[in-house]
Amino acid sequence: MLGAPEQHNQQRDCRAVPFYALGPQHQPLSEQFHQCLRDAIENDGFVGGPTVEQFEAQWAYYCGTAHAIGVANGTDAIELILRGLGIGRGDEVVVPANTFVATAEAVVAAGAKPVFVDVDPGSLLISEGSVLAAIGPRTAAIIVVHLYGHVVDVRPINEIAARHGLAVVEDAAQAHGATLRGARTGSLAHAGAFSFYPGKNLGALGDGGAVTTNDLGLARRIRVLANHGRTADRHEHVEIGRNSRLDSLQAAFLSAKLPHLDEANERRRQLADAYGSRLRDTSIQLPTPPAGTTSVHHLMAVQVEGRDGFQQRLAERAIATGIHYRSACHRQPAFERFGPGYLPIAERAAARIVSLPMFPTMTDRQLQRTCDAIDMILTERRQ
Repeated sequence: MLGAPEQHNQQRDCRAVPFYALGPQHQPLSEQFHQCLRDAIENDGFVGGPTVEQFEAQWAYYCGTAHAIGVANGTDAIELILRGLGIGRGDEVVVPANTFVATAEAVVAAGAKPVFVDVDPGSLLISEGSVLAAIGPRTAAIIVVHLYGHVVDVRPINEIAARHGLAVVEDAAQAHGATLRGARTGSLAHAGAFSFYPGKNLGALGDGGAVTTNDLGLARRIRVLANHGRTADRHEHVEIGRNSRLDSLQAAFLSAKLPHLDEANERRRQLADAYGSRLRDTSIQLPTPPAGTTSVHHLMAVQVEGRDGFQQRLAERAIATGIHYRSACHRQPAFERFGPGYLPIAERAAARIVSLPMFPTMTDRQLQRTCDAIDMILTERRQ
């Protein structure tokens, strides 16, 4: 047994296993959240201000960077990093094909072209070899996506980038608190982009995002770009910027939740270990994160043949699942024009990937129910 408290949703345990459950995570913090709202109303503090500055300082310290800039969402965070680095029209950015479309969407929004590359078959993360093969005369940056809560080993990619004069950007939207040899995501490259969408490991009660960096000049430029191109002089706009600001209420919620992030991530690791023990000798293909990394298991994404039928059989047993993602990014209609054609590993994974229930308040009983159902389904298939 994993030792998780069983007090949440005891009756629901008998009926279903949800894919994700936010309520049990938020309920213990309910009074703090209400106080955050009361404070915002009393102080007329809704966008920016001391509450946002406090969270920015907390998040920078947590990630191990000098700066954190709160923005409206994780997609904006990537775009603002690219624009802050001067990357745009005529530039190319290397992007893994196995990612949510937001990664490539931000590249296009910045005016650059995404160059999709295949991924490692074990981790489904971008690899050193794929990056090296994709670099051309117009390459300006590489985006490493720490997908499913697993961490890319950025060190060889940083070395490649240094040799070619390229920037490396971390898309860490699914990897809050994950580490590479003790260093947290967001501190492993030139800049990191985070999403605080409610379902993330650190999620707001609405949308939000942040950029982390040790580059003072980049941090300053992103602040300008995210606030209508405005300088400290509110009447002076030195660039064509945009409105991408973290509101103070979400910042307050995030500050309330941040002290609990490590504990929640540890529970996710316990659940992932238990899944691994139960499923290791089955036909389920488990992910193999790079050596030297500590995952935070935002998703329990595994691969299985006959994925759709497998999902249906789990649904019949009242166990919810997800797919991340049904199509490789370069096969989405909006991005097909960027090529590059067939990428076998990402495309095969897209047909086989399924995400099992994973959330920090998941009980031992819910996990056992899920694994028992999987065992039964696989046994039926062998007969």
